[in-house]
Amino acid sequence: MSVEEAMEQYGPSEITPEDLLTVPDPDFTEEHVALVTGAANGIGRAIALGLAANGLTVVGTDVDEDGLAEVEETTEDLELDGRFMGAPGDLTDDEAMRSVVDAAAEEGAIRYLVNVAGIQHIAPIAEFPMEKYDQMHAIMLRAPLLLTQLCWPHFESAGGGVVCNMASIHGHYVTRDKVAYNATKFGLRGLTQSTAAEGEGAIRAFTVSPTYVKTELVAKQLPDTADARGLTVDEAVTQVLLEQARTKEMMEPYEVANVCTFGLSRHGHYINAGDLLLDGGYTLTYE
Repeated sequence: MSVEEAMEQYGPSEITPEDLLTVPDPDFTEEHVALVTGAANGIGRAIALGLAANGLTVVGTDVDEDGLAEVEETTEDLELDGRFMGAPGDLTDDEAMRSVVDAAAEEGAIRYLVNVAGIQHIAPIAEFPMEKYDQMHAIMLRAPLLLTQLCWPHFESAGGGVVCNMASIHGHYVTRDKVAYNATKFGLRGLTQSTAAEGEGAIRAFTVSPTYVKTELVAKQLPDTADARGLTVDEAVTQVLLEQARTKEMMEPYEVANVCTFGLSRHGHYINAGDLLLDGGYTLTYE
């Protein structure tokens, strides 16, 4: 199966307004801003659309400017209650991140930060390139800390804030050849707990840990995963990705977005320092 065929079969479905959870919350207004990283595609895109559906002003950042423009167009086409604005930026550039937060603050009071952006590299520890580790650490752990730091005074000025960090089942247990991904996802949970400890209730933080999601990042890896194991792509999905799960299907990005929306809302006010594990029984059951 080609990458294009894998994308068609295991890539994300088109999101409709009916897919997106909306919840009553007096803080979900256009005057309040949610800053979302990795917003041009995948889970970040779904979260951006989900928060816009709840009436928030969403500022999305990504290096993919065309993708951000597409999300803005989709927000308008779906006639969502809120609005989306793209603020392109490189998460490895501190000054760019300061500019993104400044741009978000111009749109309203920053109340929410959702750190989603991530990349993957697969190699054994003995061969893992340290420059790739440094890049992954910068994008997936250092940038969430920096953005939390930059958003902190805005949270305080707004009377409170919430940070959602996108972890993974790989923030609970690990699979081989993913040392940088594993380490950063475990670290992200520690960052989240530190944020909650210092937020003292006024600034909440939580993680969401999904299993395999129908994103471009996952779908594009499937042919190589299959070839490396002498399997078809379909066999790789059932025997590698989902073998240990009890729910035998991959998640849609909007399903992750809906959990994030609930956690950010007033209905999730006791979700603080904790993790919302969406693994379909993957990590907590065995045969």
